[in-house]
Amino acid sequence: MRFPKAVLLAAALSPLAASALSFTRPDLVLNGESPVFTQSRWSWTDCGLPSDGVHIKSIEVTPDPPKPGQDLTVKVIATSDQPIEEGAYADVTVKLGLIKLLHKQFDICEEARNANATIQCPIEKGDHEVVQTVALPKEIPRAKFTVDVRGYSAEEDDLVCVKLNVDFMLGHNLW
Repeated sequence: MRFPKAVLLAAALSPLAASALSFTRPDLVLNGESPVFTQSRWSWTDCGLPSDGVHIKSIEVTPDPPKPGQDLTVKVIATSDQPIEEGAYADVTVKLGLIKLLHKQFDICEEARNANATIQCPIEKGDHEVVQTVALPKEIPRAKFTVDVRGYSAEEDDLVCVKLNVDFMLGHNLW
């Protein structure tokens, strides 16, 4: 299965290129560390460090929950502590259980241009909102996916780390 690049970035990269899923309050805090934000069909975790250049405040999706075969609009609100310039990139890994479906490096600025994203490079320091709509393929299998996104500046500094879990098993007709 080919998971669209725009979904991956739209699902995870705040002011970088595009984005993915939200909740305004933490449901669970692990070991006193970063909160885990949850919904019934997906969740996201900020796996970054306080020293990272981008801090995601929220990720929201419409429709919620996401539905295969429909457009998915993602809104990410984040703060960038440093400018994001040409050469910034993201390493994205998509897994189905333990099986790695995709591991690819994406040029953040190029992906934003190609997707005609609401924010473009260079991205200044400050608060940003990214809204992106992508078409989800109707062929998404009934499965639970994990998407790990790690963003880096052109100088190889950590920008952002987001872990997404999306469950397309719930709510499918069995007939």
